[in-house]
Amino acid sequence: MENFQNIEKEKYKILSNIKSLKDLKNLSYSELEKLCREIRKKIVYTVSRNGGHLASNLGIVELTVALHKEFNSPEDKIVWDTGHQGYAHKLITGRFLNFDTLKKKDGVGAFISPFESEHDSFIAGHSSISLSAACGIAKALSLKNSKSTVIAVIGDGALTGGIAYEALNNAYNLKNLIIILNCNDMSISKTVGSFYRYIASIRSNETYVYMRNGFDRFLEKIPLMGEFFKNTLFSSKQALKKMVYKSNFFNELGYSFLNFVDGHNIKEIVKALRWAKATEKPAIVQICTKKGKGYSFSEERPELYHGVSPFDVKTGVVEKKDKLNFSAVFGKEIVELAKKDEKICAITAAMGVATGLFEFEKKFKERYFDVGIAEEHAATFAAGLAKEGILPVFAVYSTFLQRSYDQLIHDISILNLHVVLAIDRAGISDEGPTHQGVFDVSFLTTIPNIKIYSPATYSELKNMFEKALYKEEGLVAVRYPKGVEISENLEYFDEDFSVFGEGEIVLVSYGILFEEVLRAKENLNRQGIEVCCIKINKIFPITETLIEKLKKYKEIFFFEEGMKNGGIGEHISLELTKGCYEGKFNLTAIDGVFVRQMSRLEALVELKLDSKHIEKEVLKSAVVVKNSLLVNEKNKG
Repeated sequence: MENFQNIEKEKYKILSNIKSLKDLKNLSYSELEKLCREIRKKIVYTVSRNGGHLASNLGIVELTVALHKEFNSPEDKIVWDTGHQGYAHKLITGRFLNFDTLKKKDGVGAFISPFESEHDSFIAGHSSISLSAACGIAKALSLKNSKSTVIAVIGDGALTGGIAYEALNNAYNLKNLIIILNCNDMSISKTVGSFYRYIASIRSNETYVYMRNGFDRFLEKIPLMGEFFKNTLFSSKQALKKMVYKSNFFNELGYSFLNFVDGHNIKEIVKALRWAKATEKPAIVQICTKKGKGYSFSEERPELYHGVSPFDVKTGVVEKKDKLNFSAVFGKEIVELAKKDEKICAITAAMGVATGLFEFEKKFKERYFDVGIAEEHAATFAAGLAKEGILPVFAVYSTFLQRSYDQLIHDISILNLHVVLAIDRAGISDEGPTHQGVFDVSFLTTIPNIKIYSPATYSELKNMFEKALYKEEGLVAVRYPKGVEISENLEYFDEDFSVFGEGEIVLVSYGILFEEVLRAKENLNRQGIEVCCIKINKIFPITETLIEKLKKYKEIFFFEEGMKNGGIGEHISLELTKGCYEGKFNLTAIDGVFVRQMSRLEALVELKLDSKHIEKEVLKSAVVVKNSLLVNEKNKG
C-alpha cells in the first residue's frame, strides 16, 4: 500500500517528464511501475481536493500504461467505456500540468471527450457504449484501408447493458478490433446478473490459449474432399475442439478469447495485448483488476469512493455534507410506504446506493431489483410488474432515463400502466454535458397522459411521491435535484401551483430554481417594485386554472432549469396564445446548448437563471419602466 502521508510534496519525477507517449514507450518495466505509483498519487491527491471518480480510476492504471506502451495513440484508437476510468489516460496524454483543474469550469473534464484531446477517440459518459462505437470506428478504418487497431475498454459491470451485446453480435468479423474486458466485480454498485457470474467463472491461462489457437490453425489447414467430407469433417472438428478444450460464449460468437490476465502486472498485460494483435480474429482479453487499487480506503469500500466529494487523504474521511438530501428523503419515504403496502417494489439500474435505496434493499430484499446498467430493461420490467397489479418505482438519474424513452412510450404509456419514475439528479449537473439532468421534462411531456411533479422541499417530495403512488394513474414522474431543499420555509398546500405576493408582474418557475426567483423578488421589493411569484408543483399537464391565473398579469417572466425546446415554459406560452393572452410572456431557459462542466451556480449565472439576472430582466420590463416614470412625474409634481 502506498504512503499518502506526504502526498502534497510528491515530485512526480517520471510522470512530469512524460511530454509525449514516446517518452512512456522508452521507459523500462521497473520505471513503468514507478510511473503507475505516481499516477495513483496524483489521482488521489487531485480527487481529494476536487472530488471525482476515484476507485474505478485507481483500478485501471497498469492497464492504461500498458495500452499506451503497446499501441500508438491517436493512430490506434482507444475507446473507453463511461469515462470513469479515464484519469490515468488523461495524465499521460498531455493533461498532467492542468490536472489540478479536474471538474472545474474550463478545466480537465470529468469524462473522456474528443473536444479535449485527439487521444480521446470517442465521448464516454454513459455506460456500455464503447463496443458499438469501437465497432463503427474499426469498420470505418478498414474501409479506408488503415492498418490501425481499435481497442475498446469495457468493464464487467457495463456488460449488463444490452447495447454491449448488440455490438458483440455485429463485431465478430472485425479483425482490427480488440476488446478489453476489465473485470473488477463492480460497476457503481456490486455487479449483478447471471452473465456477470458466468464471466467470473471463466478460468484459463495464456499458454493454454496459445495452444488452443495453434490447434485451430492446424484444423483449418486439413484439406476437405467433396461436400460429404467437408460437412463430416466440420462436425468432427467442432466435436474435437470441444473435447480438447472447453468452449465459451465468446468463442462461440467467433472471437479469440484470453482470460484471467493480472490487471496489475504490466508485463503480463503487454504479452496479452501482443497475443490479441497477432490473432486472426477480433480478440477479447479479460483483465482482472481491483477497484480502488493502491489506496486502502477505496480498496475496502470501492462503492463509497466511486464518485466521491473532496476528502482527507490521510484519513479517507469525506467532507461533511448535509446528511439530508432529496435522495435520502426519497429513500426514507419509500421505506415507510413499503412497510404499509406490500405491493411497492423498487427498481434501480446499478444505482441503488446513489438513489437512496440502500435501506429499502436491506428491509425488502424480495421487492428490491437491481437490474444492472440496463435502463431499458428496467422500464419494461416495471411495466410487467404493473401489468400484474404491483406498484413499481423506478429510481433513476435524469441523464440515464434518456435511454428508456422508447420503453416509456411503447411498454408503459400505451397500456396506461401505473409506473412511478423517481427521477434523481434532475436539473443542472457539475459533471459536464453527458450528465446533465435538463432533458427529462422536454422528452417526457411528449408522452400522452403522463403526470410530472417537481418538488422544491423535502415535505413536497414526500407529499408528491405519495400522490404519484396513490392518487394518479398511468405513468407518473417525480423529479428532484441532487443536493438539498431550498432554504425558504415555504408551506405546501397540496395544490398544483402556489402563489406568493401581488403585483402586475409575475415570476414563474418550479423546483429548486424557485429559490433564485424568490431572491430576485426580495431584491425588487427593496427597490419598491412589487412582483408576484408562482411556483408550479405539478408541472405537467398544464392546468386551465394555472393559465387563467397567469392571464391576469400584464407581464409574465418564466424561468426554467431545463431545455427551452419542449419545456414547461413553451407549453405555457402555447396555452396562453390559444387563450388570447394580451400581455407579454418572457421565457428564459436552456436554449439549444449543452451545459458545460461547471458548478451549478456558475451554470445558472452563465445561463442567466440566477437571481441577479432575473432581477435585471424584470427591471427592463415595460411595466416597471412605465411605473417608474409615473412615480418620477408624481414626485416632480
